[in-house]
Amino acid sequence: MKSVVPLIATALLLSAGAAQAQGRSFNRIATMPVYLNTDIDEETVSEIVAATGDGQTLVYTDGEVGGVGFVDLADPSDPQPDGFVSLDGEPTSVAITAGLALGGVNTSPELVNPDGHLAVVDVASRAVVHVIPLGGQPDSVAVSPDGRFAAVVLENERDEDLVVAGEEGGLPQAPPGALIVVELGSAPASWPVHEVDLTGLADYAPDDPEPEYVDINEQNQAAITLQENNHVVVVDLETRVIVADWSCGEVDLHQIDTEEEGLIDPVSSLLGVPREPDAVTWIGNHRLATADEGDIFGGSRGFTIFSAFGDLLYTSGNDNDHAAMRVGHYPEDRSGNKGNEPEAVEFGRYGDTPYLFVGSERASIVFVYRLGRRGKPRLAQILPAGVGPEGVLAIPQRDLLVVASEDDDRGAKFRAGISIYQLQRGEPDYPTLVSRNRDDGTPIPWGALSGLTFDRRGRLYSVYDSAYQRSRIFKIAAHDHPARIVDEIELRDVGGLLASLEAELDGQDLVNDDGSVNVDPEGITTGVGGFHFWVASEGRGTVGDEGRPFEYPNMLLKVARDGAIVDLVTLPQALTDAQLRFGFEGVVAVHEGGAEVLYVPFQRAWTAAGDPAGLARIGRYDTAAGTWSFIHYPLTAPASPNGGWVGLSGIEHVGNGRLLVLERDNQANTDAAIKLVTEIDTRSVTFRPHGAALEVVAKTVVDDLIAGGALTDLGGAVLEKVEGIARHRARTMIVNDNDGVDDSNGETQLLDL
Repeated sequence: MKSVVPLIATALLLSAGAAQAQGRSFNRIATMPVYLNTDIDEETVSEIVAATGDGQTLVYTDGEVGGVGFVDLADPSDPQPDGFVSLDGEPTSVAITAGLALGGVNTSPELVNPDGHLAVVDVASRAVVHVIPLGGQPDSVAVSPDGRFAAVVLENERDEDLVVAGEEGGLPQAPPGALIVVELGSAPASWPVHEVDLTGLADYAPDDPEPEYVDINEQNQAAITLQENNHVVVVDLETRVIVADWSCGEVDLHQIDTEEEGLIDPVSSLLGVPREPDAVTWIGNHRLATADEGDIFGGSRGFTIFSAFGDLLYTSGNDNDHAAMRVGHYPEDRSGNKGNEPEAVEFGRYGDTPYLFVGSERASIVFVYRLGRRGKPRLAQILPAGVGPEGVLAIPQRDLLVVASEDDDRGAKFRAGISIYQLQRGEPDYPTLVSRNRDDGTPIPWGALSGLTFDRRGRLYSVYDSAYQRSRIFKIAAHDHPARIVDEIELRDVGGLLASLEAELDGQDLVNDDGSVNVDPEGITTGVGGFHFWVASEGRGTVGDEGRPFEYPNMLLKVARDGAIVDLVTLPQALTDAQLRFGFEGVVAVHEGGAEVLYVPFQRAWTAAGDPAGLARIGRYDTAAGTWSFIHYPLTAPASPNGGWVGLSGIEHVGNGRLLVLERDNQANTDAAIKLVTEIDTRSVTFRPHGAALEVVAKTVVDDLIAGGALTDLGGAVLEKVEGIARHRARTMIVNDNDGVDDSNGETQLLDL
């Protein structure tokens, strides 16, 4: 590196005030699943996205189906599928010039024999009008702002299983990558094509550059990242001369999570981590930013700003990991690898305001930065994306931002898609919940929220489920915008109640050495009197199921305000002996006849316990008498085009014996059909002990969260797991479980109905 300027540590404080510095915010206004261009049952990808000059049409690459898709963006709030063109291979990148889409297409028969071409597609006719052989595997395509040049990087990707010099997946692995420069003109068949040699530059494996990404500034200089080589090269496209190159150096990371143990615990350090940048974007003509995904040597978890000659101007350090933790998007199961894993970076000037957008592949969010007068980035917003955002595109002329997310798994309830954001006046819609810092300066980490309750003063509380260890209760300032987690209360087995239960079970780890506990909280309620909580922990496993064997029972835990477990209640043994893994899903405490009574919904019918199909139990536990009794709740028949089941997921007290119940299917996106708030009247039925014939309660739908718009007006996919409901006076709030950012985009919506 040629020189390094002193760095100033930056605290990233996500707040409405920061986002509202100029009175405008980016808000998601629409998401289009890209299977709409192909088939709903087909796995698809939206990886890199480009726009026509007027911003009216998008073109994205789909390497899974093998072509490029088109999106009509005439109405950005309602993007429409607009056709698909199959290409002869796997498209990896696309750029647009003068009505032509240039797609880099990988046709390599094997990694050691890379090959590919540049497909030229007429946007208007949707026809391939020319093909330019490249002689290698293309990975990124860019067009110069003046339309004179196209730059294509040939990565010639390494075989990660090949052992080189004792290192699996190491370099060098011939043949080396290169830069291809195409001089654009009126007739694609006559475009001159040139190759620029990139060997002999990097400190690591100089004979095997693997260029990853390219971007071009207004001076027709192409910035190219050599990710595995930890290097950046700047090439003048007019002369095809390398005008600058530098090593991207290393970064020291502190207060990060490096262990995948089911707990977000930012107490570790990594020293000397190579940046290994993926995407690159010019910030004007004299600076550039890199998304430092990492690769061979791990992940540096942030982004960097360099001068055009390699001077280090800014590095984000642990800020992106911390920001992801603060909004519930940190991917704990990637802690041992690359953390939030920034992969995309884009610059755009909206009016007089310069923005830098950094896409996090594993946290499935986009960090939005404003660049100050001296170019120092300030975090303004965090935007939710689909799972695995790969391509980020600024369209300033229409005040739009577009993000392409590549991961697609209908069975896991998420689809690849194009998300549209608009710069609007007013406060940002997202996030709806953030956390304050602990005393050590790290955020209170959270995710997988599975229950809600208000206390008498209107303070909100929540819990996370078994996605994480060391079960805890979160105290939330619900009147803030966004709502803010201000404290965490760790559950502790001070009286040995769980330890005694653990001793009866085989190989369970319910209690840690320090007395903290690992259960599966799926509901929370403020106890009668307000001096304690009740937490409903769902049982794990199904009796008699070898694939998911019984591990521990459903439990109600009475918890003091300081987190001490002071009572433990299980179901009658005959019910526990018939346990289905879909058990307790919420709890509410009600004052009845001078006693504290708890109502607990079971998620699905326990057929082994005698529940008919379509009837789920709601249990009633009288804390004074220590007795259980039950009714049946009639589940709505599944109506999703993808099948699945319907179950209960939350409960709240309205008054005068009436309860609100959350009922949902296990589907999301366009497959979601049933997300309901219903009302039942406990006075209309008699609760009976297990073994007796149970009465079926009547229900009334009071809010259809899909048809009524609560879940469809968010601009994204309909969320699957609406699991928490709480009411205080006339205010009713719901929250979804984001699955701990595992097979999920991590989005948490705390909504006021």
